[in-house]
Amino acid sequence: MEIGISTFVETTPDPKTGEVISHAQRLREVVEEIVLADQVGLDVFGVGEHHREDFAASSPAVLLAAAASQTKNIRLTSAVTVLSSDDPVRVFQDFATVDGISNGRAEIMAGRGSFIESFPLFGYDLQDYDELFEEKLDLLLKLTKTEKITWKGKHRPSIQDRGVYPRPVQEPLPVWIGSGGNPESVVRAGYLGLPLVLAIIGGSPLQFAPLVDLYKRAAAEAGHDVSKLPVASHSHGFIAETTETAADKFFPSTQQVMNVIGRERGWGHYDRSSFDHARRFEGALYVGDSDYVAEKIIHLRKNVGITRFMLHLPLGTMPHEEVMNAIELLGKEVAPRVREEIAEWEKGEK
Repeated sequence: MEIGISTFVETTPDPKTGEVISHAQRLREVVEEIVLADQVGLDVFGVGEHHREDFAASSPAVLLAAAASQTKNIRLTSAVTVLSSDDPVRVFQDFATVDGISNGRAEIMAGRGSFIESFPLFGYDLQDYDELFEEKLDLLLKLTKTEKITWKGKHRPSIQDRGVYPRPVQEPLPVWIGSGGNPESVVRAGYLGLPLVLAIIGGSPLQFAPLVDLYKRAAAEAGHDVSKLPVASHSHGFIAETTETAADKFFPSTQQVMNVIGRERGWGHYDRSSFDHARRFEGALYVGDSDYVAEKIIHLRKNVGITRFMLHLPLGTMPHEEVMNAIELLGKEVAPRVREEIAEWEKGEK
């Protein structure tokens, strides 16, 4: 069982002071967070790609490369790369570079993304949303398998017997499929035999169990060894010394972010009762002390089949020292307990 962190490198106004830190400061803070995550024994750190004012990381690979030379063991992944509006050749080259700097610890998490700002920014039509992703994923996967590529598509100029460099340390460079729970994307990942990442950020996490089963059935029908295909989840959360402290510290920035996005998407008002409902044991918020968060992750592994858990924090702007403390608790207290209990449980299952 792998345990890690994901972040969108947010620079929203501080919910108490209204202050907005610079993109530069937040980027430097995230490098420190990745380094600490490595030091406390976490398995993976993911950085999401966004192209709007309240997110600082439009280029996850650059940020991960900055941390690569300062870390030793932690895997470094996008979370996600918005592949539909990017060039697969540059995506491959960027992450092959991170792979070289880190000596084989880079991954690409490819997805459509939940925000659409990158499409007009890079000149793509949203009407081609699905077609763009399918075509560019095809090219990216071919790039991971061969040094010289010949390829023809509709939305990108053709490539005729060209080498793509640098080559990564890992052969092939890992590509995961990120999904918000769309059955079609889950089936595609299974059919292609690619690792799957589910964004479990609402409702009950147990509702995702049928999607994991669907993914595994698709993989098996396509002839892939299901036992070798990891399934990850990404969920919002926060850890502090007590569950009450964690909830009180995480709520203000969470409320602010959820209401900003909610106004953009027509959601209802997000209040403390919504937050408290979501952080129940059956909910999708992993907010609490180390024991509580560990219990929820173990429950997720046993009942949904997740083999990698990524805690997304912070949500919005929180004090850097509080984020660092949460990462330390996740690495030193939560992860060891989860790994130990899951290892014992898996022995019993066999």
